[in-house]
Amino acid sequence: MSKKLQGNLNLNTIQLKKGELLTEVEELCGENLFGCYQCGTCSAGCPFVDEMDLSPDEVIRYIILDRKEVLNSKTIWLCSSCFTCAERCPRDINITKIMEALRQIILRKKIDRTNIKNITKDEKETIPQMAFVSLFRKNVG
Repeated sequence: MSKKLQGNLNLNTIQLKKGELLTEVEELCGENLFGCYQCGTCSAGCPFVDEMDLSPDEVIRYIILDRKEVLNSKTIWLCSSCFTCAERCPRDINITKIMEALRQIILRKKIDRTNIKNITKDEKETIPQMAFVSLFRKNVG
């Protein structure tokens, strides 16, 4: 998978010291990321994995390895919060919560990559409604 990560977020604006990414994510989502044994079931069931620059299991690996560039990943914004990954995970890890935690780390710094006003009419007609619902859920409280 290893597509090049999007580099448009200044990671210096996210004030996390070395080793704090994992702690912050686990505090926000309540999941034990070390429970993941990288089987890839989450990625195999994800309806958007082909569009992602990191698969869901790679996101978890990046967090564990304290690779802050995961915050530049378009994967965390593409996650539709459909819970397919969470339902299929043999370790009962809710990856949707992990993606939400990563989004919250960014949004709490007032950095927002989504702007509903920039979506064209053609995109509005072709984008699935679930994607819009997820977008609004991600950006509202």
